[in-house]
Amino acid sequence: MMAGLEEIDSGAVLKPSTLTVGYLPQDGLTHAGRTVFEEASSAFAELLAVKGEMHDLEGRLGDPAVPEAEHEAMLHRYSDLQDQFRLRDGYSIELKAATVLTGLGFKQSDFERRTETFSGGWQMRLALAKLLLGQPNLLLLDEPTNHLDLEARNWLEEYLNAYPHAVILVSHDRFFLDAVVTRITDLTLRTLTDYIGNYSRYLVEHEARIEALRKAKREQDEEVARVKMFIDRFRYQATKASQVQSRIKMLEKVVPIEVPPERKKIHFDFPACAKSGRTVIEVKHGRKAYGDLVVFAEINLHIERGDRIALVGPNGVGKSTLMRMLSGEEAPDAGERVVGHNVVMQSFAQDEATRLDPGPTVYETLASGSPLQMVPMIRNILGGFLFAGDDVYKHVRVLSGGERTRLAVARMLLRPSNTLLLDEPTNHLDLDSKEVLLDALVDYGGTLIFVSHDRYFVERLATKIIEIGSGAALVYPGTYKEFLWHKAQQGQPRHDGRDAPDRERRERQDGKGKQPPRAAAKPTDPPRDRSHDDKKRIDAEARKRAREVQARRQRIDQLEARIAECEAAIRDIEAKMSAPGFYEDRAAAQPIVDEHQSLMWKVGDLMHQWEMLQTEDAPAAKA
Repeated sequence: MMAGLEEIDSGAVLKPSTLTVGYLPQDGLTHAGRTVFEEASSAFAELLAVKGEMHDLEGRLGDPAVPEAEHEAMLHRYSDLQDQFRLRDGYSIELKAATVLTGLGFKQSDFERRTETFSGGWQMRLALAKLLLGQPNLLLLDEPTNHLDLEARNWLEEYLNAYPHAVILVSHDRFFLDAVVTRITDLTLRTLTDYIGNYSRYLVEHEARIEALRKAKREQDEEVARVKMFIDRFRYQATKASQVQSRIKMLEKVVPIEVPPERKKIHFDFPACAKSGRTVIEVKHGRKAYGDLVVFAEINLHIERGDRIALVGPNGVGKSTLMRMLSGEEAPDAGERVVGHNVVMQSFAQDEATRLDPGPTVYETLASGSPLQMVPMIRNILGGFLFAGDDVYKHVRVLSGGERTRLAVARMLLRPSNTLLLDEPTNHLDLDSKEVLLDALVDYGGTLIFVSHDRYFVERLATKIIEIGSGAALVYPGTYKEFLWHKAQQGQPRHDGRDAPDRERRERQDGKGKQPPRAAAKPTDPPRDRSHDDKKRIDAEARKRAREVQARRQRIDQLEARIAECEAAIRDIEAKMSAPGFYEDRAAAQPIVDEHQSLMWKVGDLMHQWEMLQTEDAPAAKA
């Protein structure tokens, strides 16, 4: 309605005559007949028309056959056009177009490619680029981050923060909302309610408002019940007739308070699954190519039990290819993939929704293959992913793309595993469904490897980052925020599209923030002169830390060797215990069972020591 594409049934849409509106739908926009750069530059149609007229005048001004009076008029016109072109920043059209296209993930080599050769996701990026370059007074964006990777999302966040006009957007990306918006308008019970602040503040204030609404509803219901009781009790008593009529009229004037239905917070535990061995997956000297396109020249990865790894990098660099290699769906062209002991793997591909059997119902799809103890949870899980009431009896074939994706995610959560590989599991999920998935994964006790372009999702889950690009896979221990900091310290462009000076520093430079006092130099500070004694003391402390780190790592290696020995002994004993007739001779079996129990306790103790040392080693390694 704000874009003028829908007529309202009543009322009016008021806007100034000078208002320009730019609207980006969720999908469906395509371009053809031009190069990418030409299409993006078409956002400056008026300026390009001015430029074209200037070129025409330049040609005519050099013609000696033009009469002097006409020549003088053309000179005036050319001067006016030149001033207009300069004042409207026409000389930076190419720079602006290149900046926005690069920020949204287009390579320099893409600029001269025909637009029709790009997929739907890139077509939507191009449409967004044109809107941003056109700078309308009102920018309407419906799920603008759907087709963007993390790099492009973070660039867009910065761009919108600096946008000089009004922006209204719909998004299911919580981090993006927190970083960009200053006002939330909530659509509940056919009414718009305004909240000042970002999404996190909205959650708090909205919950308080709904709770107050529920309280008012309870009080109203109690009062109405008391009035009805009075009416029913004294309806047929003549002495109370006037009072009864008064209360009947009062009830007729009561406007019932509407309260939105309370959505139950869905939480569940993954079905039990035996632990995997210490090593989950190894890729040794892995190479992968498709014809002349080499995705990975040679990669070596070692994934351990309990790792929570996010694969990051621009679209098209090989994140999904690596996921398929890790899951075993595709084999490396060279090198090998080794799966560890007792690994039970569940994988979720980007096209997982299209792999669902169209025949069964929603409920049957989840019940099939789920452990018996999880069947009672199916209804709750479906509710958490927006399948309510009779929706559970719909056949998969009639579901939309988004509904199929939600169903595929729900099915994955109900199946036992100790290793999860997830490629864009949050696509098409609303904020509540994302919370259900996120809460489940936070409590997941196994190994997690995932690709996601949802910054909030990545920051909540990842404890290790693998950056994909240039045929390599580089491992960064730590969170995504620490990964960005590390990239900044290397003097590289940050993975979030910003250079080392971050928003906080810019705010301080702009006078919006105060420079906090610094007790000590940070890695980004300029080097300071130190006395000789200071340098000796610092060197001594550094050597001491290095010796402590070395000793700790030696201890870790020793523990790992002992854990491996114990686990091998446990496997041998479990092989004996699984032999037919083992328990027939109770006296002979008991010592073996006791030894198995003792070894299990021992491995638990050793693992605890190993985890404590690893925790100590992480900050030491950073230091």
